[in-house]
Amino acid sequence: MNAATPVVERSTRASRIGAVIGLLFLAAAISLPWWGERSTQRLFGEFLYVVALAQMWNLLAGYGGLLSVGQQAFVGIGGYCLVVLGLQAGLNPFVIVPVAGLVAGLLAVPTAAIVFRLRGAYFAVGTWVVAEVYRLLVANVSAVGGGQGISVTQTMRGIPTWWRESLTFWISLALGVGATLFVYFLLRSRLGLALTAVRDSEPASESLGINVARVKWIVYIASAAGCGMVGALIYITKLRVSPEAAFSIDWTAAMFFIVVIGGIGTLEGPIVGAVVYFVLRSLLADYGAWYMIVLGSVAVVFMLWAPRGLWGAIAGRFDIRFFPVQRRLRLPEGGKP
Repeated sequence: MNAATPVVERSTRASRIGAVIGLLFLAAAISLPWWGERSTQRLFGEFLYVVALAQMWNLLAGYGGLLSVGQQAFVGIGGYCLVVLGLQAGLNPFVIVPVAGLVAGLLAVPTAAIVFRLRGAYFAVGTWVVAEVYRLLVANVSAVGGGQGISVTQTMRGIPTWWRESLTFWISLALGVGATLFVYFLLRSRLGLALTAVRDSEPASESLGINVARVKWIVYIASAAGCGMVGALIYITKLRVSPEAAFSIDWTAAMFFIVVIGGIGTLEGPIVGAVVYFVLRSLLADYGAWYMIVLGSVAVVFMLWAPRGLWGAIAGRFDIRFFPVQRRLRLPEGGKP
């Protein structure tokens, strides 16, 4: 019996088609400020930075097994970088966005040193407590507006409206696309293999020589940096920062909802979940408190009856992978086992 040499598949037909569609989408999105409505530009920009947040939480929880409910801490830190570095130090607000990621990443180091001492549900609660500590610290500093918050409109002075709107959108595009591609290439690297191994079993990972602590630190800091950049961008659009809003658990709740609905542990899931989130938000915007009740109910239903989420169910049924992070072996056509 002749043995055929297996071929390693690093991409799928869907991923190749998706790459072409993605490039066309990127070209159209970059040109949007020249032909799109301003309202469309703002909505699409919001969608993109929400996708970035969801991808960061998915990296942390879906691939790293670190169930954090305190990522709003880094969103808030990013927002207040706009106050300190923009309003007080006079830096260009758009330059502050990557700097906010650096600051959030640096502050994630002492934060991780605390929360990584905890396990399971204690870790989740600990991340929320740390986020509340950050909120209370900021609320008691009068130099950044205290509990009442502060307007950052002055940071935009001298920037023409078209450029302000366009740069905001382009940075949203960079964050949304960049977060997705960052997670994709990370998962296809050796670090990504180590990350999924740690998620599945820490003892087994250690027995294979994987430095579990190092992997967790890298993922936690990367996720914090991403959330910090998005936080700065969010408050460029809102023009007012307050502790209650910037450090609100609603940010993490939105990430959680989007990832669970779309499919935790998949790269396509946060994108699909974000679409569902925005559709539901649009339909339920006039129903007050019912909006959050319906979102929570939908999330519970999916966790009980469709734990893999929408994209997980689709991918499982039709074997579609736009972002294949696994390598597959197949026999060449005509080959015999």
